Amino acid sequence: MKTAVGVSLGSGEHNFDFETDFLGQHLKVWRLGTDASMTKTVRMLQHWERTADAIGIAIAKDRYTLPSRRYVEKDISELTSVVTRIPVSTGARLADILQEWSIRHVQNTLGSFFTNASVLFFSGMSNLKLARTISEYTQNVSFADPLVQLGIPKLLTSLDALQLYSAGAHHVLDWTPPAVMSSDPVKEWSRFLLRKALHGATVVVAPVHDLEDFDREDLEGKTIITSTVSDERLAKLKDKGVAMVVDGSPFLFDHVIAPSLLDAMIIAATGKKPAEILEDDYLEILTRLQVEPRILYPGGYRRINRFAFVIHPLSQEYFKKVKPIELLSQVSPPIFMDTLEKAMAYLPPFVYSKVTGIKSPTGVEAEGWLISVGGTPREIMSHDPEFTYRRLLEAAKIARQLGAQIMGLGAFTKVVGDAGATVARRAPLPITTGNSYSASGALWAARDALLRMGLVPPPKPGGKMAMKAMVVGATGAIGSVCARLLAMAADEVYMVSPETAKLLAVKESILRETPDARLFLSSRADKDIADMDMVVTATSGAGKKILDIMKVKPGCVITDVARPLDLPPDEVAKRPDVLVIESGEIQLPGTVKMKNIGLPDNVAYACLAETIVLALEGKFESFTVGREIEWEKVREIYRLGLKHGMQLAAISGVNGPYSDADIGRVRELAIAARARAAASREPKKLARAAVPPRAKRPTAKRASVQRKR
Repeated sequence: MKTAVGVSLGSGEHNFDFETDFLGQHLKVWRLGTDASMTKTVRMLQHWERTADAIGIAIAKDRYTLPSRRYVEKDISELTSVVTRIPVSTGARLADILQEWSIRHVQNTLGSFFTNASVLFFSGMSNLKLARTISEYTQNVSFADPLVQLGIPKLLTSLDALQLYSAGAHHVLDWTPPAVMSSDPVKEWSRFLLRKALHGATVVVAPVHDLEDFDREDLEGKTIITSTVSDERLAKLKDKGVAMVVDGSPFLFDHVIAPSLLDAMIIAATGKKPAEILEDDYLEILTRLQVEPRILYPGGYRRINRFAFVIHPLSQEYFKKVKPIELLSQVSPPIFMDTLEKAMAYLPPFVYSKVTGIKSPTGVEAEGWLISVGGTPREIMSHDPEFTYRRLLEAAKIARQLGAQIMGLGAFTKVVGDAGATVARRAPLPITTGNSYSASGALWAARDALLRMGLVPPPKPGGKMAMKAMVVGATGAIGSVCARLLAMAADEVYMVSPETAKLLAVKESILRETPDARLFLSSRADKDIADMDMVVTATSGAGKKILDIMKVKPGCVITDVARPLDLPPDEVAKRPDVLVIESGEIQLPGTVKMKNIGLPDNVAYACLAETIVLALEGKFESFTVGREIEWEKVREIYRLGLKHGMQLAAISGVNGPYSDADIGRVRELAIAARARAAASREPKKLARAAVPPRAKRPTAKRASVQRKR
């Protein structure tokens, strides 16, 4: 029987031993901790050199005393030189393989997990190969080596900076007085700065025992990349709120085996020296052992994905929500607000709000950032598209630096130019306009409103609703999809757009999908609007008058998905017997925390909800871009929304959400208005019935016959 021993500077409370058959040999395996005592470690190595066949040395210490930890190569050299009779290994090559494999395994298994993640390395010098691997997926990496080793209040933020530092760090470590590095003020200051760095990271790379000095406030929701996480250590990480642990050390023979110990077992079983073991040998052995990196969830499955969403002020009124501007607007001439509006369009993007608390029933969570660009619709439309593209690309850079994995475009930022296609090509992360979910949400809200109004018969199972529906802006991105959906749900669909040729093309496309659809085309909304039960306005008129609400039938449901609204509040107020809703806002799952965006708590615009749904699903791709919306994507985002707990929010109008009483009041007014209209038509019918039919005037031929007679 052969013997393999793993000596660790870690705690002795994690010691174990076992016997097993390994690679054709019967092995006795020991793991022994020395509680960070170099003297004890040397004595233990000298003792086991006489009886063991191979020794693995794990140099990591059990306690991370900031910032007195010295560069570990000196300790490794001293310890490995103690053993001269038998092979000794630190497992460095095997550790590199296992760590790199663990990163790629997570990225492939969980899908883009490390993409744009904010990663903090306690020591980049000790994990250089791991740092290079993670840098393939994210540029948001930082290394605490200067802080941890020297107490210098500086983080390295690139691989180049790390390599430059490592080239000169040895010399600084050699002459720096230990008393200075280990003094209490330096340690406390370094600890404070490291905690601050922890708070800004989503992923932390550190030895598991180095995290014991940090609490829940520091580690809540973090992903930890580490090694040799036992059940006891996992329980401690659970208490500190750690979301996920990636452990490169395999679980074999009922124990977590450190790379140094596993390498010693391989050396003992094969009889080879460490330098004689090739990469192919490791590949064959790892495949034979059927091991894989471990993904652990201390508190149960938890994954947090990240998104960003671009917003902008919809009018000058939004500027007045800022107190100084509100006061100035009251005492300044109108030109002040016009000048301010123009100036705001040139401001660089900034983070308006952090968004947290979104949690899907699947267990996946999402957090993100609302990034504001300063242009109102009038300013955005007055500049060439490249002006807005530049600001959106600046916002995308901010989003990537924050750690977002996908970014959505809101309001008029998705209308400019080619509707997000150029931005998606040039941005450093995937882009979506949200138009697929906006189309779905608009009709979701309209259908719900119609049923609650009760003025149109409900559809029979598998049948269409006996109603007439109109889409104003039917050739646009959202409008064309609304027309497609309505063609499947309504008896008659009236499509309105000034783009005549494009309107004909959209009709042809719809009829290929829904041959029995009854479609009517017009360039003007007022031609048929008086007969409509539902109207969807999806234009980009930027404040132009699109339709005359006074011509709409009482009880009509108008869904206004245009931004700015096609029907401003003063127009809506003219018709209390008509239900006007501002598209289909979406109820988000969880308890959402973010700054006010003009909607009730936990409610988001459908375009924002699409970005969140894609983040929850881990579908980090440019989903909806360009003028044409794919029907399959509308259907897919609706299905994914239901999967992740999205619900239609309380239907909102220009003055806020409608209650059941509000909708009931609109219904009563509509019924009364229809009754009055019917009553006014009745006397006209009676009057026409009372008039005797006029005698037919004889034709010329008949008159000639009568004269002859």
